[in-house]
Formats: sequence, structure tokens, C-alpha cells
Amino acid sequence: MALFHVGAIAALFFFTWKALFVAMFLWWVSGSLGIGMSYHRLLTHRGYKTPKWVEYFLTVCATLALEGGPIFWVATHRIHHQYSDQDGDPHSPIDGKWWAHMGWILMGKSMHHDTTTLARYVPDLAKDKFHVWITKYHYVPMIVLGVVLYAIGGLPFLLWGVFMRTVVGLHTTWLVNSATHSWGTRRFTTRDLSTFWWWVALLTFGEGWHNNHHAHPTAAQHGFTWYEVDMNWYGIWTLKTLGLAWDIKRVKLADLERGLVATPNGHLIGPVLPEGMAAGD
Repeated sequence: MALFHVGAIAALFFFTWKALFVAMFLWWVSGSLGIGMSYHRLLTHRGYKTPKWVEYFLTVCATLALEGGPIFWVATHRIHHQYSDQDGDPHSPIDGKWWAHMGWILMGKSMHHDTTTLARYVPDLAKDKFHVWITKYHYVPMIVLGVVLYAIGGLPFLLWGVFMRTVVGLHTTWLVNSATHSWGTRRFTTRDLSTFWWWVALLTFGEGWHNNHHAHPTAAQHGFTWYEVDMNWYGIWTLKTLGLAWDIKRVKLADLERGLVATPNGHLIGPVLPEGMAAGD
């Protein structure tokens, strides 16, 4: 982890516009196609279905984020939803905002669960040979990418496309754990501290509408209004348009307001609170 942060700082001394554009493209590949569309909305919550080859491709994209393999990531996130902001949540700000952001990665026991413990939370992935294999060798795609980038563009491409891009991607993902469980607005009276921040949503391709997600975790669309920009949903919609996604779970705000959708995880509060104020503040 420290090595990647050092590499990100070093990247500042090897800036080129081409390297920046490569990093931005790979940030989208790893963060949106990978973490948002694959690990989170597809593998963890099964918010939609795809052909296996699409699922596996998106999973490989996710490994480029350096957030571990699918079995570890999905198991950790399912544990988070089971114990959200309670004892047992691997990354709740009730244990400290720094802990929620990255302390849990550096010192948390969730990083050390054995495969038997993890498999209890991911029986669907544990019986899939590809997901078992890619979890064991999740670092291989990143190594291959690094070699290719260095061969094509030298140190600037390597430092920006791997080190800077990875560090930015990690911290923006971790903001969902820390910032959107600490500050922001709430639409639903969920049992946890989830909120949403528009700028976290922009940095995570739509994951920042976190209160919507905790109220309706299986919904493939996290932005419930036109102004809640959700790039990950646009990607899923594109797959649907191409005939590569189906059985997509959605929640429409208008149906919620009319009481047509069950809300077991939290009822509508009403008008969204002023930005920066969580319910109960």
C-alpha cells in the first residue's frame, strides 16, 4: 500500500497528457466496469444478470482496482450489509472515520478471514471455478497491465496508469465507507448511518448515492432521480440495450412516493435534507 502511494507521488514528476488520459480511462475501467458494475451491483447484490463471459470480463476489470479478488470483496460487502454500522461491520465510522476509510484495510481482521469463513457469505462464487481462481491470482491482471503500459509508454504510463490511478481509485472507493456513512443527506430512514454526497457519487461513478442503496440494496440503479448521476447504471443500461443484461432490478422514486414498493430497509423521509446534514443531526 505504501509503495503505491510513493509511486503516485513519483508520477507527479513524470506527467504527460497521454499518461493522464490513460490513467483516466483505466480508472473508469477498474472503478466503473469493475468495482461498481461487477463486484458491487452484479456479484454482491445480483441486481442484474449477464452472460458468464461478460461477468468474467467485468470481474477481471475489477481486479485492476487492487481491492482484492471477488470472493474477498463480495464477502466483505455482504458482511457490511448484514451488520451495517453495528458490531461486526468491517468498516463503519462508529469505530472512527479513519478506520472506516482505510484503517480497516491496514489492520482489520476482515483482511485475514480464511477462505472457509469467506465462503459462507459467497456460496454462489465459491462454487464457480473462475471466481475461485481469479481470487487466488487477482494480482496477475495488474502485473500484466503494468508490463504492457511500461512497454508502450515507459515510466509515465506505468506510474500514472497503475500507481496514481490505483491510489485515486482506492481513496474514492473508501470515501463511500467513510464519508457516506458520516455526512451528507438522507432520503430513507435506514437502520444504518448511510447518506449520499453528490461529489462522492461523481468520483465513484454513482456509488455515492449510498442511502438509496442501503434502502434498496438489490437495485441496479442507485441514482433515483435524473440529477443523481449514476455512470454505473448507464453502463448496465448499455449492456441491456446490447442484449447483454437482463432481469434488472430497479426502484422508481415515483412508485415509492405512492407506496407501491415495499420499503423493509427504511421508509422515505420526505424532502431530502439540506446537503451536509444527516438525519438526526
